[in-house]
Amino acid sequence: MPRDTKDETQTVFNSQPDPLTVRIPDAIRMTGIGRSKLYELIQSGDIEIVKIGSATLIPVESLRQLINRNRR
Repeated sequence: MPRDTKDETQTVFNSQPDPLTVRIPDAIRMTGIGRSKLYELIQSGDIEIVKIGSATLIPVESLRQLINRNRR
């Protein structure tokens, strides 16, 4: 029985792990928080960042914790 290479390719792409960190624009899209507010939350320590070279990365877990802390 011939294999469907399209299905195999789809499986490979869907098996990619979730990212550990995201860049600022991705964090804005993921949370719906505005850019200025996101920077305020970083400055206050409510959101952690990781600096690697000039890149500012935000751990996805830090975003999840922020959302969970502010649920009502």
